[in-house]
Amino acid sequence: MPTTQKPRLPFEVWALVAGGFAVALGYGVVAPAIPQFALEFGVSNFAASAIVSAFALMRLVSAPVAGWVVSKLGERRTYTIGILAVAVSTGAAAFAMNYSQFVILRGAGGVGSAMFTVAATALLAKVSPNNARGKVASLNAAGFLLGGLLGPVLGGVVAIFGLRAPFVFYFFTLVVAAAVVAVSLRGSQAAARPSPQGLSVAAGEAHSELSFGAALRIKQYRVLLLSTFAFGWASFGVRISLIPILVATVFGGDATAAAWVLAAYAAGNAALIFPSGRWNDSVGRKPMLIVGMAVLAVSYVAVPVAPSLWLLAAVMLVSGAGSALANPGQQAVLADVLARRRGGGVVAGYSMASDLGGVLGPAIAGAVVDIGGLGPAFVLTAALLAVAAIAWTFVADSRSFDPTEPSELR
Repeated sequence: MPTTQKPRLPFEVWALVAGGFAVALGYGVVAPAIPQFALEFGVSNFAASAIVSAFALMRLVSAPVAGWVVSKLGERRTYTIGILAVAVSTGAAAFAMNYSQFVILRGAGGVGSAMFTVAATALLAKVSPNNARGKVASLNAAGFLLGGLLGPVLGGVVAIFGLRAPFVFYFFTLVVAAAVVAVSLRGSQAAARPSPQGLSVAAGEAHSELSFGAALRIKQYRVLLLSTFAFGWASFGVRISLIPILVATVFGGDATAAAWVLAAYAAGNAALIFPSGRWNDSVGRKPMLIVGMAVLAVSYVAVPVAPSLWLLAAVMLVSGAGSALANPGQQAVLADVLARRRGGGVVAGYSMASDLGGVLGPAIAGAVVDIGGLGPAFVLTAALLAVAAIAWTFVADSRSFDPTEPSELR
């Protein structure tokens, strides 16, 4: 009887997953120390939190440049340059003598972060096998998730040596990530610098360039930008900024209680991240995206009416599961749109949509909280997620379409 062979994943995938884990582990160590270190310079709480915004803002504005660099230098060089830029700026931040130096160095880190993120996403999209794009996306997400879970635990140990120690630790994890990816990808033609004609050859296959303008003609890509914006708004913005406030103001919980509630989200994500990858490849991207976004929308409506911390944690567990269903599908759709072509600008647009949501979400939702309370802010977030879920119902599943065909460019 014939047997169905599982697709063998390219070595580039494993190299980038390992690099992503190292990055997330180091960031999990340094993230809690960033605002606390800023306060050491005698600035306000707003100025301390603005350090995080400076990093995100520079990621956002430099993403188009990162896409251009990928098209000129290739994914391997762009990744290495970007991650070393974050390493150097982070290491230097450990020796910052005043707040201004700290802001500038974190901003420089944001530029480097955009470069290696766009390069990694572009390469993953390019080398993912057609029938395993969901699996690759879930593996990549799992690497970051595991690093993000272990990082804060390790950070408690590193912080014993002072607030500057986490920055030094993150410097070394970034250097390790850069070395792993640079060495692993040195034989990869897919990650190499493009030829003057804009083509590279990997496994006998030519990789042409898909421009951002051409990608915008594809309906699935336009909906993807809306979806990633909503996902960034909710998961990278509102969840992190408002859940701790809700825990403190409604339930009188401290930072530890907020951490446990957010950990429930991570647990729900971890439980479904691998099955989601399989389902995206077998059932399709569209059903997973619709269900995932709908679950997220319902969970955000339920957050402000949760009567206890335990039930709030349960809601966040469900929310994490919804995130796991939706997130791999978004990266898989990006890979479907690119169809193994280069597309630095296309990936940059995808990255910018997520970052823009992460930047605007906390700011706008925070303003809504000041005007009408926490409830309307979460309802607004749920409405945005619901719009994204509805938008996916109006496009064909990208798993089986060919975006190089004129009939698919709608």
